[in-house]
Amino acid sequence: MSQHTQALTEFLANLHYEQLPEAVISRTEDLFLDWLGSALASQASHPIPLFERYAAKMGPASGPAGILVNGTSSSAYFAALVNGASSHLVEQDDLHNSSVLHPATVVFPAVLAAAQDLGKTGRELIVAAVAGYEAGIRIGEFLGRSHYRIFHTTATVGTLAAAVGVGKLMGFNQEQFTDVLGSAGTQAAGLWEFLRDAADSKQLHTAKAAADGLLAAYLTAEGLSGAKNILEGEQGMAAGMSSDANPACLSDRLGSRWALTETSFKFHASCRHTHPAADALLELMQREQLRAQDIASVTTRVHQGAIDVLGRVRVPQTVHQAKFSMGTVLGLIAVYGKAGLPEFHQHSLTDPRIADFCSRVCMVLDEEVDGAYPQRWLGRVEVTTVQGRTLRGRIDEPKGDPGNTLSRAELEDKFRRLLAFSGARNDAQATGLIGRVWQLRHLDDLGVLTRLPASVENAS
Repeated sequence: MSQHTQALTEFLANLHYEQLPEAVISRTEDLFLDWLGSALASQASHPIPLFERYAAKMGPASGPAGILVNGTSSSAYFAALVNGASSHLVEQDDLHNSSVLHPATVVFPAVLAAAQDLGKTGRELIVAAVAGYEAGIRIGEFLGRSHYRIFHTTATVGTLAAAVGVGKLMGFNQEQFTDVLGSAGTQAAGLWEFLRDAADSKQLHTAKAAADGLLAAYLTAEGLSGAKNILEGEQGMAAGMSSDANPACLSDRLGSRWALTETSFKFHASCRHTHPAADALLELMQREQLRAQDIASVTTRVHQGAIDVLGRVRVPQTVHQAKFSMGTVLGLIAVYGKAGLPEFHQHSLTDPRIADFCSRVCMVLDEEVDGAYPQRWLGRVEVTTVQGRTLRGRIDEPKGDPGNTLSRAELEDKFRRLLAFSGARNDAQATGLIGRVWQLRHLDDLGVLTRLPASVENAS
């Protein structure tokens, strides 16, 4: 085992709640509410019912862990599976910039299910989530940009992040953290090819990452050994999945740099790679008082990662694929002033103005933007108007980034909008959930976060 992996596992084994700054604890509660809203927003939306039916068929009739979208319960494994799938569908879950990892959608399903199974408290859930975030973000940074070009980092690294979080709930020592990384890493998978076909694989990725991370931890607790150098070994993850791995990232300022606090919230309901350009276009249109019909063309100046992911989608065939179309996202921004869930579901595929605008948007690689990525996601757009004017818009911190973050009031508003979109909870029930999450560190019964309110049960 290298010194960097050793430093990481030592940090994880010795991490305690008392070490966490207040900013980290409160930010974990913020991220948990954001994740909870994303999971509930996908109720009844394809393909989540497929995961629910699979869990009902293969899992127990009931169990200690709650499934959010339907209020049923199952084993920790199947609850993590369904909740992992559901929280990554509407494209509203968080993202960490430099690791290009969506931590919440893999860490929280695993640690919540395991915490309910093991009878843990909210305080214990928080420290487990922090461990998962801190490890996952550093492993994502370690694997680098070359990994993300082919592999969906949230699927691959997410398996290890989930395993670490559950291992922390189980009180793993350093040797066990080494083993659990080995067992999680050897299961890590997830490829971007699904984007070309509008396939449903993205939800399978996060479902499996959460559930397989939990599986690795539970087996480690039983004594299963794992590869001791899964990250940096000659036949480990970096060797097979990266050409620019940087081992120093694994131990970067452990205990002083809290990477969890660097995580961004999603404002628009689309792939994060579209957000910088969307914000830059919105700022430009407001500044210049432009309407969609005033714009002849838009050139977005982007980083290579955006081209790698968004360039696969030419003419979107599904709402989910539309969220990976730069032209569609900018069309919604130009025509409706926002790119939220209602706009995507009601207009992205059916409004001819959106298709027309989409055809007038192109992406070009920009040296400045690419050089800043992935640490910073810069927004740069050039607009040519129908009168022939050339206008430029720029955003250095998209809405939701740590330097331009969402306040708790904005997070509450987003949460209510997500629940209203799916009808998963009414406003009074949303208020109750918000109150519980803001008291997460004091909760002894985590079942209150997933049990279906009586009024919803009676109505179904």
